[in-house]
Amino acid sequence: MTVVGGSGGSGGSGASGGTGADGAQPPTGASRTRPSTRTGGAGGNPARPQAGRTTHGAERDVPTPTGPIAADRATGSPRVPTYKKWRAPEATRGNALHAGAWWLWALGLATAASRTTNPLLLGLIVGVAGYVVAARRTDAPWARSYGAFVKLGLFVIALRLVFSMLLGSPIPGVHTLFTLPEVPLPAWAQGIRLGGRVTAEQLVFAFYDGAKLATLLICVGAANALANPARLLKSLPAALYEVGVAVVVAMTFAPNMVADVVRLRTARRLRGRPTGGIKAILQIGLPVLEGALERSVAIAASMDARGYGRTARVPAAVRHTTNVLTLGGLLGICAGTYGLLAAEGAGYGLTLLLASLLLALAGLRLGGRRSIRTRYRPDRWGVRAWLVAGSGAAVAALLIRAASLDPEALRPGVVPLVAPTLPLWPAAAILIGLLPALVAPLPPSQEA
Repeated sequence: MTVVGGSGGSGGSGASGGTGADGAQPPTGASRTRPSTRTGGAGGNPARPQAGRTTHGAERDVPTPTGPIAADRATGSPRVPTYKKWRAPEATRGNALHAGAWWLWALGLATAASRTTNPLLLGLIVGVAGYVVAARRTDAPWARSYGAFVKLGLFVIALRLVFSMLLGSPIPGVHTLFTLPEVPLPAWAQGIRLGGRVTAEQLVFAFYDGAKLATLLICVGAANALANPARLLKSLPAALYEVGVAVVVAMTFAPNMVADVVRLRTARRLRGRPTGGIKAILQIGLPVLEGALERSVAIAASMDARGYGRTARVPAAVRHTTNVLTLGGLLGICAGTYGLLAAEGAGYGLTLLLASLLLALAGLRLGGRRSIRTRYRPDRWGVRAWLVAGSGAAVAALLIRAASLDPEALRPGVVPLVAPTLPLWPAAAILIGLLPALVAPLPPSQEA
């Protein structure tokens, strides 16, 4: 016989924590919830709300964020501090800075360096360029070439001093440092001497001259380390595509060679072999040349696969017009630039320069019809690119103005010898070049 439980079983289930007749589970002592706030009752005081919790309806148990980032009651989104809103974003494919902006910034610093021989101002320009490179360069191979350009600049200064000591200098001097053995030369080599008296004035003049050239090289190295050459090639006009490819290949040769040298020296160091000396350099040189040859073959194959050098059919009249406009525009730009630099050509120099620039742009526009390539996702020139390029242009314009107002401060004399001084407002103008370190997007590896 089967016995079916009746109402007594259901009543016992209430005591044992079972389900009732309607299927609902009655509250027990273990599962009973307690409200977060208690109202005053018999024998109890009103309890204060817990810190960091809301007491409104269903959200009474949801903690609210505290600290510098507080919750916005209207939208529910966290509040971002003002300094983080204006902070430069992380660089992505969509917001990366235009490569041309880096080159314009670097050329602006180089133009400023060409207007002065003051070693203090030149050192300040190098410091500005180095700080921006350290703050915004990536881990790409071309970004590692800045140190090589700095070493090249130091080598240029040393070479300029050696040539001044060996070949003499037209700068007269009264402070003789030492005298080298002089080699007699034939009569047809008048004006040239080997050895002889070395003065402090000629060495200081050679140092100033070499420092200016070294600063120009370092500014170009900063542009090489910050601008992606491949993305710069995409921004060139279609008529200059083939020339641009050759320039990009030439610019990437030095960074890739530096990367190969670093890699091989690291491998030799891990194997316990010496990395310095003539023998080590000769052993490293052969693999570097082999890698450069393999890279050249790979670049040639990729260029051929992408149809490099193939052009569309353009009528002869359009080709001749393009050649005339481009060549005439470039010649006019040279003549206009000379007119601006010369004292007697200031009246027509600017007009000729602008007209020639328009002719050259028209020739490049017509020449672009020969190119059958397309551009995929071209880089955009945004507000940050304007700020970066504008900072370099501002440094160049202010240093050119300072050179005309106070030439003695920007070009300290060497006869007689005077200690260079740091002019305040030209130095402040150079500090404008630090703006890219604040507005340019951060490299992905440096995002906090």
